Amino acid sequence: MSEQADLEAQEQSYTMGYSEEFQMLLRRRSAANCAGHLLPKLGSGMHLLDVGCGPGTISMGLADVVAPGKLTGVDIEESQIEIARSAASAGGHKNAEFQVADAVKLPFESYSFDVVHAHAATMHVPDASAAVAEMMRVLKPGGIISSRDIILSSCFSEPEHGDFDNAWHVFGKLLSANGGHPEMGKEIKGVLLATGFCDVSASASFECFAAKEDVDFFHAFASGWFFAEQTMAAATKLGLASADDFARWRELLDQWQADPAAFAAIAWGEVLAVKPG
Repeated sequence: MSEQADLEAQEQSYTMGYSEEFQMLLRRRSAANCAGHLLPKLGSGMHLLDVGCGPGTISMGLADVVAPGKLTGVDIEESQIEIARSAASAGGHKNAEFQVADAVKLPFESYSFDVVHAHAATMHVPDASAAVAEMMRVLKPGGIISSRDIILSSCFSEPEHGDFDNAWHVFGKLLSANGGHPEMGKEIKGVLLATGFCDVSASASFECFAAKEDVDFFHAFASGWFFAEQTMAAATKLGLASADDFARWRELLDQWQADPAAFAAIAWGEVLAVKPG
């Protein structure tokens, strides 16, 4: 298979897609709220690789911390790289550069980076071990890897309304069907140890939606993404849910939004480790 065909195949298997609704979620992300476990380990002058950088919303904050060092962001989707480049230019992040690349075939020499960061990236790579091995290859001895991924079984939306919890399960099955790993956040520590990393430390955190404006955002995102024609078609084709299921869940989501006690959270597992040397 050609390199271009590889890229197209992986793009098609990316569960989240590149809809405006998903871009809304990405725009909420930053180094402060998504890489707090890594920030104390960073210093000026470092060369940092951001794998699966998307539109660069986290990358920009990381670039600020390592300046005058360099940030290199890679993503398999060209449209995301174009957005990241535009954002870097508009924000004056002259030390940030972005390029299209495959996480399991990184186009860099070995021992090139002081830090490799991957947020919600490893969970989407079918061969997660191969991706982590590539991240290790491009790290300098003593370099740091940071990976943060979802723990779907610990995500929730409360209070319960009907069988809406089943919608979470369907998302996990869609992710698995595309070669993803819905529990990678609690599996990634073992992957890093098996790859040969040392000084591995793990923690967990929640991305919370509790204030009224955040509940409204979660409702808008779920309405636009989970109930998008493409998502529903994929789920029904796989036999995971019916049109009636989606219609019922949409009503339950509306009920949840209107509930004063509404509270949802996405669970994340985050791991730091060091390349021996």
